Amino acid sequence: MRIDFTKMHGVGNDFVVFDAPADESLLAPGLLRRLGERRTGIGFDQALVLERPRREGTAVFYRIFNRDGDEVEQCGNGARCVAALLKQRGLAPGGSLTLDSPSGVVQARIDGSLGVSVDMGVPDFDPRSLPFDAPREADSYPLEVAGRSLAIAAVSIGNPHAVLTVPDVETAPVATLGPAIERHPRFAKRVNAGFLEIVSPAEVRLRVYERGAGETLSCGTGACAAVAVGRRRRLLDGEVLVRVRGGELRVNWAGPGEHVWLSGPAEISFAGHVEV
Repeated sequence: MRIDFTKMHGVGNDFVVFDAPADESLLAPGLLRRLGERRTGIGFDQALVLERPRREGTAVFYRIFNRDGDEVEQCGNGARCVAALLKQRGLAPGGSLTLDSPSGVVQARIDGSLGVSVDMGVPDFDPRSLPFDAPREADSYPLEVAGRSLAIAAVSIGNPHAVLTVPDVETAPVATLGPAIERHPRFAKRVNAGFLEIVSPAEVRLRVYERGAGETLSCGTGACAAVAVGRRRRLLDGEVLVRVRGGELRVNWAGPGEHVWLSGPAEISFAGHVEV
């Protein structure tokens, strides 16, 4: 069977986007892993599958599969890429549209100066929302990892994030601590591990080891999680520039109870098809 796809990226976080196939077996983890191989497949961090709307007033329902084939709840840069693609298809009159996803409805805006902005909802610090094994909600939790005791924050942006503040992201041991945090037994569904360096109240640097994908050049929900953590600790402003290895994102969060917005470029790399 032939599958047509669009290859896209949001500041280096790359995706293959395709309309849902009639045969669900084409979404099997083994096949997705083969397509995700960068040398022998298409290559991607996540696959985004577009389905018909499930709610009135939404343009599409999108599903997210990590490179390891596991389906996950949310993807910030992926949502921005979906919005940009639907805009190209003429489904975003006035530059705005409403998307639907496993973690809920996402509002999107396409703006020439900001690129594509998406509303990622209200950050949830309740450890049960990730889920994370902790007796109660706290700003910081001790986590024993690889013989070290780390102080992490935990927050859900529709998907689970652990955020570790570091003095310098370039020298942070992402390759070793990242997978150890991702698969820590206190995170029942695994977790995205963010390494956050605060440059100033208006600027941070970030690296993220994503569950099921490894370290990526950018992570949209990771950027939102990092800013939410820093803002909750009164270290960051309401608008923050997030520098990642693939470029720059902007995160706006007024504070507890408010929705967090993620903005940045979303680009089409190429279109193609694959026989499976």
